[in-house]
Amino acid sequence: MTLKVLTQEGKETQNTVRLNKSVFGIEPNQHAIYLDVKAILANKRSGTHQTKERGEIVGSTRKLRRQKGTGAARVGSIKNPIFRKGGRTFGPKPRSYEQKVNKQLKKLARKSALSQKVKNKELKVVDKFELKQPKTKELTQSLHDLGIDQTKTLVVLSQQNKNVYLASRNLQKAKVVVNTELNTYDISDAKCIVLEQQAIKQIESALKS
Repeated sequence: MTLKVLTQEGKETQNTVRLNKSVFGIEPNQHAIYLDVKAILANKRSGTHQTKERGEIVGSTRKLRRQKGTGAARVGSIKNPIFRKGGRTFGPKPRSYEQKVNKQLKKLARKSALSQKVKNKELKVVDKFELKQPKTKELTQSLHDLGIDQTKTLVVLSQQNKNVYLASRNLQKAKVVVNTELNTYDISDAKCIVLEQQAIKQIESALKS
């Protein structure tokens, strides 16, 4: 499986890159993608939500009215959940939403997501992606030259590049990650993936079975 290598300006070079079929050419496993994405999103939840039960409400413990003879229902406490500002019954408490996914499933999910992008022709390879200054305008121009400035894009670098990262923070439709930060959710969420040529070897080395 061979792809043409583009420049950052969107021009074709004479170079091509051969993608490893065991990483970029497998039959996508949709269930593996689903499990990994679900775990990633669950692990992002803080789980700090909390409400007060009747025992945690600060208020008077006085009995509101006498037990019998009023013709109304008996009431013992103003903290009763049926009253406004009373405690909440079975309300949420702080908890962890963490879900564990084994390493082999994570690898399969990432390979499936990448293979899906190649299959749909939503993956581009550039020789190098860099900016002289951390300016959003320059990054937008590069994405425009590649024809993906209006597309939700994931740019995968081979190593940290502060200028590219800073320039991307103000763009809603572009995200920049290093190859070691690549995950199934980001791949699936993007409409187009832009890979630095050097990053391909690193990804293949990490995901080979």
